[in-house]
Amino acid sequence: MRSEDKKDFRINDSLVVGRNAVLELIKSGREIENILVAKGEREGSVSKILSMARDRGIVVKTVDRKKLDFISAGANHQGVAANVSAHEYCSVEDILELAKSKGEAPFIVICDEIEDSHNLGAIIRTAEACGVHGIIIPKRRNVGLNFIVAKTSCGALEYVHVARVSNINSTIDKLKKENIWVYAADMGGAPWCETDFSGGVALVIGSEGKGVGEHIKANCDAVVSLPMKGRVNSLNASVAAGVIMYEIARQRL
Repeated sequence: MRSEDKKDFRINDSLVVGRNAVLELIKSGREIENILVAKGEREGSVSKILSMARDRGIVVKTVDRKKLDFISAGANHQGVAANVSAHEYCSVEDILELAKSKGEAPFIVICDEIEDSHNLGAIIRTAEACGVHGIIIPKRRNVGLNFIVAKTSCGALEYVHVARVSNINSTIDKLKKENIWVYAADMGGAPWCETDFSGGVALVIGSEGKGVGEHIKANCDAVVSLPMKGRVNSLNASVAAGVIMYEIARQRL
């Protein structure tokens, strides 16, 4: 057996590198945020990794080999690395069931392409304080439950349900059928403090740069906005989410 086949590498709690290590990680059934594969690597065991990832619905990203060299800190990554989730995901049904078990109308936060780990962690931390039943994030183009998110949440991740879905718009349609009103936090909407948030509520928070996607915003029941008095025309995503979450929480007292 070649020496490179004998070694499995775990750089830290969130990163696993090396073909055998990633293969075993997939087989273990543990939550994987994504798998990084160097450009041009498709032969041998890499092909098997790609096939297994596809079967499990794991996001695969093609990256420059230099990026793998950098994040692997000198370990022999063999063209493959995997980012491991810091926490298990739940289902949307789990979130709805939690609200039902508490005898409360659902209070949900939906993140639309939040790319900054610190923002997602801060949103989770505030959500836990506000009594949010769960957070929904998309599988692609959104940061997952990595270890920066876990650290930034300051322990709140252990108490907040997070579901990861393939399609946000389809999930919104599903929530509407559960008599949940969906509000997009974006510019040009009704004042947040004049909006009736009683009953089941889902609040959509958009990405740091683009805000809520147009197709998703069009599928929401309403748009709510915060007043902007300064020259900067937008707030940090986690700050905007926190202000509106606390207003929803206030109305639910």
